[in-house]
Amino acid sequence: MLAQLTQQPPDALLALIKLYSADERGDKIDLGVGVYRTDDGATPVFTSIKKAEQALVDKQDSKAYLGPEGDMGFVEALKPIIFGKDFAKIDSIDGMQTPGGTGGVRLAVALAKAAGVTKVWMGTPSWPNHAQILKDVGVAAGSFNHATADGTADMAALREAIAGAAPTDAILLHGCCHNPTGIDYSLAEWEEITALLKDKGILPILDLAYQGLGDGLEEDAAGVRMVLEAVPEALIAYSCDKNFGLYRDRVGAIYMMGEGADCLPCIASNGASLARANWSMPPDHGAAAVRTILSDAALTTEWKEELESMRTRINQVRAKLAEAGVAGSVDLKPLATQRGLFAILPLSKEQIQKLREDHAIYMAGSGRINIAGLTMGNIDKFIAAVAEVSA
Repeated sequence: MLAQLTQQPPDALLALIKLYSADERGDKIDLGVGVYRTDDGATPVFTSIKKAEQALVDKQDSKAYLGPEGDMGFVEALKPIIFGKDFAKIDSIDGMQTPGGTGGVRLAVALAKAAGVTKVWMGTPSWPNHAQILKDVGVAAGSFNHATADGTADMAALREAIAGAAPTDAILLHGCCHNPTGIDYSLAEWEEITALLKDKGILPILDLAYQGLGDGLEEDAAGVRMVLEAVPEALIAYSCDKNFGLYRDRVGAIYMMGEGADCLPCIASNGASLARANWSMPPDHGAAAVRTILSDAALTTEWKEELESMRTRINQVRAKLAEAGVAGSVDLKPLATQRGLFAILPLSKEQIQKLREDHAIYMAGSGRINIAGLTMGNIDKFIAAVAEVSA
């Protein structure tokens, strides 16, 4: 049976990692891998996480199973961060821990399908795993253009998609720091989106994977909260991979908002059943560390300070790129108002290859770059190289 399988293409990003590792040039730049890096090029463990982990070493007394819902203390501790301290509909929201934000998205799509959703709309380009998850779960994918050529959100395409959606459709929206474009909706645009969703009645699936890396914890959740205040039902996928630096520990959650508190036991039971069949139960360690931080005022303050330093550096790099204006044929100015780790540059595959071969600059074939891969020591080289290959 296994001999009948067909060879699948290798992951393009993993192939890029191998090429970068094999490059012996001392000034090479990695803009492919989607992790935060300091100005020294490191991806360190948060100090607050180290302290939380030590507390777990000292105090944790069991590694017994928790169940498919995972660490509910972690799930509850995140609620004020995601929804705010005074969210009026908090009693209509329940949650579960998942293996990373990926697990949160997958469980949200599977739960939506179980509830009768047959098609999920999403803006493109999007995180590549979004489309793969929709295909694997077995729901149709509808697409609309996310961004315009001038580096802003394509609201006309979004309006058209929502207007044409069927009652059994859902829509998947990035909460902030859009991957891969960095192009977010403004508050005014979120207001319009909220009104459109409320009027149409389709199910929102909101993917909040980078809270705190855009403009701040509160600001980055503002659009999601606006939608939730207006619609009767929604699913929210959440990731702690980036904003707690827990990439390999796979720390995420799904939150389910029903029409009222009395709906939640049934919704949660379906979520637990699907989780049990997918991964049985999520890994505990990273979620326990997050819970430990958010249960301690001093550690929470320290975590927020670390997150602020990351956000500040990312936005400083964006500002530096934008100051260069136009590099060759590439307008870098819009990067100043975009947010998060990622941006897409309008470069051809041939130009991207020349960056790699002639300048040791590694980036995805789509033109996506990881902003945090740039430092104040290599950013001028990058701008000059982009100017050369795109002239």
